[in-house]
Amino acid sequence: MQSAKAFDVKHYPGFLGVTVLCLFILYTPLIVVMVYSFNDSLSITRWGGFSLRWYVEVFNGVESAKFKSAAWNSLTIALAAGITSTMIAVAAAIGMVRGGQFAGKSVSFALLSMPIMVPEIVTAVATLVFFSAIGFTLGYGSIVVAHIVFCIPFAYLPIAARLQGIESSFEEAAQDLYASRWQAFRHVLLPIMAPGILSGFLLAFIISLDDFIITNFIKGAGVETLPTAIFGAVRQGIKPNIMALSTLMLLFSIAIVTASYLIGRKGGGSGRGEE
Repeated sequence: MQSAKAFDVKHYPGFLGVTVLCLFILYTPLIVVMVYSFNDSLSITRWGGFSLRWYVEVFNGVESAKFKSAAWNSLTIALAAGITSTMIAVAAAIGMVRGGQFAGKSVSFALLSMPIMVPEIVTAVATLVFFSAIGFTLGYGSIVVAHIVFCIPFAYLPIAARLQGIESSFEEAAQDLYASRWQAFRHVLLPIMAPGILSGFLLAFIISLDDFIITNFIKGAGVETLPTAIFGAVRQGIKPNIMALSTLMLLFSIAIVTASYLIGRKGGGSGRGEE
């Protein structure tokens, strides 16, 4: 007990102050944006009273058609990227976790994790160069393909973590009862993996929905997602309706990430056999 307490990071001098400072720097700008999205004034620095006018502006204003089109693109791209990357991640997780030791396993895991470790700007430039080299037309399709590749490791991590918590005896028992490998997977393993799969899908979905750097490099002309549409609007000057739209995106992202966390946590302990 004494040893465990000695290494408790919360007892190090200055830990609380540094934590508070980091949280302040990270979240104060978000809170300011949220507060001023309810500002009745055109000014983004002077409070003019509480109002929902800018939220109405997002849906019914002059730029509403552009934002609605961008939102539809973002949602459909995120759904396509989330579903496809999750399917690939499930196959990868089964191969990595249930496949035992095989030549190149460490290299395979490194390749799966690389999109997380490599700076996103490098990934964006490399993807643009690759698409240009093979003559792939930039546009909606190029965004979907790039997002699928980029989202695979984000979907893989919760799925692999969930699979590692499932005893292999479940599948062995099913096969002892004359189930084929496919039947054991479909009727036994897949339902137990479901929380991890759903958590991985939600995480991949929100990563794709919020992505700006890769999308901005490979979107081509005439295709906008919400992050690129917001960036384009901000270049002309920060307006209160942009704050309202950013707040809506922030709240939606928080909801999806929270759902992913709760689903993954709920299913975290139900895959091991009881002693």
